[in-house]
Order: sequence, then structure tokens, then C-alpha cells
Amino acid sequence: MAQIKFEHVSKRFGDVAVIENLDLHIRDQEFMVFVGPSGCGKSTALRMIAGLEEISGGTLSIGDRVVNDVHPKDRDVAMVFQSYALYPHMTVRENIAFGLKIRKLPQAEIDGLVNEAATMLGLTEYLDRKPRALSGGQRQRVALGRAIVRKPSVFLFDEPLSNLDAELRVTMRAEISKLQRRMKVTTVYVTHDQVEAMTMGDRIAVLAPLKRHPSGNLMQVGTPLELYDRPQNLFVARFIGTPSMNIVEMAVDADGTALRFHDFVLPVPAAYRGGIGAYAGRNVAVGFRPEHVGHAEEHQWDTISPIRGEVEIVETLGHEAIIHFRVGGSMVIGKIRGHGVVLPRLGEAIDLVVKASSIHLFDPQTEQRLPEA
Repeated sequence: MAQIKFEHVSKRFGDVAVIENLDLHIRDQEFMVFVGPSGCGKSTALRMIAGLEEISGGTLSIGDRVVNDVHPKDRDVAMVFQSYALYPHMTVRENIAFGLKIRKLPQAEIDGLVNEAATMLGLTEYLDRKPRALSGGQRQRVALGRAIVRKPSVFLFDEPLSNLDAELRVTMRAEISKLQRRMKVTTVYVTHDQVEAMTMGDRIAVLAPLKRHPSGNLMQVGTPLELYDRPQNLFVARFIGTPSMNIVEMAVDADGTALRFHDFVLPVPAAYRGGIGAYAGRNVAVGFRPEHVGHAEEHQWDTISPIRGEVEIVETLGHEAIIHFRVGGSMVIGKIRGHGVVLPRLGEAIDLVVKASSIHLFDPQTEQRLPEA
């Protein structure tokens, strides 16, 4: 078993707190992604698993063993860094085998493990090349091979694809995901890219900087669809999804049935009506995704509300266009068909609709999701 448990873990550098009260259970054989902006502590948390950072408080376990004071080499983990960190004077074969030679394994066993990893990663024909003769993707595969041959109980990835171009990142995302499923090794992957997180992780842990959320870094843990469909706070709502979720503060009617902002009116979804009464006459933060804003004739939505604004940006992507338009003092983003239509011009008024049944409601003070029936 290679489950990983953070129990009330904290990390401080002198007087500066980076991680506070982190409670997280990573299941055996799970692919867990840590995602968040710079300064949220995701790489620090990964380095604590590896033993490269000491824990300031709390307990960290790998399997059934507390590893707070266990040396990195005794934790049975393998780490792949953002930098390939290959030895330029060594061949691919020698780079992959280096750690095994340090452990003084028999040469026949080393050769077998290296050949097995090279076959798995499509590196067999490159084993006698030096790193300078490889592409960026091939170098990253060598770094993966160096980790694979150790047959660890835990794989750790610290933003391993950030140095690759966009097309290669997509390819390597798929390869790492397939490799993890094949090897069935507990994996923790750090990224700031929420698209990587959504496409790779069994579950995702969304972290925020302590300066924004002093009570703790961990905002929400869940499957990609759980985070997308039911963000538990405004931080997750804004962070997960591309383009980001629209957030507009709207007033709750006295009878708790409608939300209003200028001429924009939304019915309160049935799921929220039981608890919305406490907010009557007050503002709530209303979230709705750009894909739920568009032309009425392009969709078969059950409940729609009209929204009008002034176009400020048009992003043409071919199959669709992303429209940024201003409603009162708020910027709203919608998506419309990109082909066979006349796209709006900057500065003109646009009339779209919002899928009212798909909105999310949050308390603007606590930033937490409002309770649902």
C-alpha cells in the first residue's frame, strides 16, 4: 500500500508560513494533481513527500509509516522535475541506469530494467545517444525512465511539462497518464495549468496562497467534474474552467425568487430556494460559465434569461468565438458559433441569453457556496 496522508501539516520558512493545516488523503494507486497559482504551496507539499523539505508541524505518512524524519532515499519515491536534469556527458542508457548503479545492483539486472523502461517509453533506438541529440520530449522521457527503473511505490512530478511546447505537452500528458495506469503507482503531480489538472488527475487538490486564505491552503478536493460542476467556493469557481467562470454580484429579491443586476434578471434555481431567504434584500455572488452564455437559437436550454451588454473583445477560434462584453460595471464572457454568423463588432450592443438552471450562488463575504436542498 502506498497511500499518502497529510494530517494537519504545516510548513514555515522562518516566520513565513507557506502551508497551514493541510489535511489530505491520497489513495493507493491514485493519480492526484496539486493545482494552484504561484505561491500556493503545491511544490512545497510535493517536496515534503519526497523528504526534500522538512515538516514544521503535523504528520506525513506514506503507506502505514510516518515519514517526518525518514531520509529521502529511504522513502521509496521517485521524482521527475521541471528540469530534465540529465548528465550531458552520459548516454541515454547511462542516464537511466545511473541511480541503479549507485545502489550497486548487478549489471544484468540493471540492463534488464533499463531495456524494459526504454521499450515502455519508446527510447530503445536512442539508448546510445547523448541528451544533446534528443528533442525536448525525448529528454523528458529519459527523465521518466530514470524514475521508472527504480520501481518506486510513489511517483512525484513537479511541473514536468512546462518547458515543452504546446503540442508536445498534449502528447506527454497522454503518455504520463497511460504510464501511470499501466504501472498502477500512486502518483502526485504538480501543475499551475488547470487544463493539465483536469485531463490527467483521478482527483484534484486545489490550493490557494495563505495570504489570500490564512486558515489553510486546501480549497477543495474532488474529481475533475466535481470541481467543475460544484465548486465549493469562489476561488475554485474562478480557477477551474477556461475561460474562467463569470462572477456577478446580484441582489436577491425580497421574496427570494429572483436575482437582479441592472436589467439582468435571473430566477433563483429550485435547489437554492430553501436557503436563499436569509439573503433577501442582500447581494450574492452569482457564477455562470461562458459556455452557458450564448445565442438562444444555438441551444436547447430549459430555462434562459436575456442579458445585454457592450462588446469589448472578440476572440475568434474558428469553430467558436469568445465574446467579452460589459454589463453595468461587470465583464461577462460568452461563447457563440464562429462559422456562418456575422460576429459582433467592438463597441456594439449584443443580446445573448444565460442558461439560468446552471448558475452557482456564493456568499460574497465568506466566498463559500450557498447551501442547496
